[in-house]
Amino acid sequence: MLDALAAMWPWEALAVAFSLAYLVLAIRQNAWCWPAAIIGAAIYVALMATAGLYMQSVLQLFYIGMAVYGWRNWRRGGDGGELRVVSWRAGDHLRPLALILLAGGLVGWGLANWTQATWPFTDAMLACGAIVTTWMVARKVLQNWHYWFVIDAVSAWLYAQQGLWLTCGLFLVYLVLVVLGYRDWKASWQAGD
Repeated sequence: MLDALAAMWPWEALAVAFSLAYLVLAIRQNAWCWPAAIIGAAIYVALMATAGLYMQSVLQLFYIGMAVYGWRNWRRGGDGGELRVVSWRAGDHLRPLALILLAGGLVGWGLANWTQATWPFTDAMLACGAIVTTWMVARKVLQNWHYWFVIDAVSAWLYAQQGLWLTCGLFLVYLVLVVLGYRDWKASWQAGD
């Protein structure tokens, strides 16, 4: 597996570049983030499968679909106008968090019992968390950045365990960008933009 991953490093570098472009553009609330997401995710489908991180590979397919949804949603806007950043109350997080834990636990159990996944529960929790959080980004929910901070920190560790060093580095950079994204989106929310 490590030889296969080593041979794929140019593809990993390309996926990292498009993924960074996605996040920088998303922070700026630029709808062109979504095409960058499609390209980066398409490359990561094969990389994650090769690394034995099956849910991360499936997650990339989901990202492609969500990128199409996000592109349409951000371009069309809400109520016939521009989609604005919204903030959830504390209670609004109960269902998404319960969904992440329940789905992640069930999928992790399935991976542990029916596949050769290398980190079944971690892989599943990260994938389920990222699915919910990507939906939050597409809806411009301010607190998506809190979720991403946790997901990105654990993902960096997981990718290091699998020898995906460029991707690990990407997720460490994401941690910094998440803080910047939260700051910018919060300012936009407070200004009513």
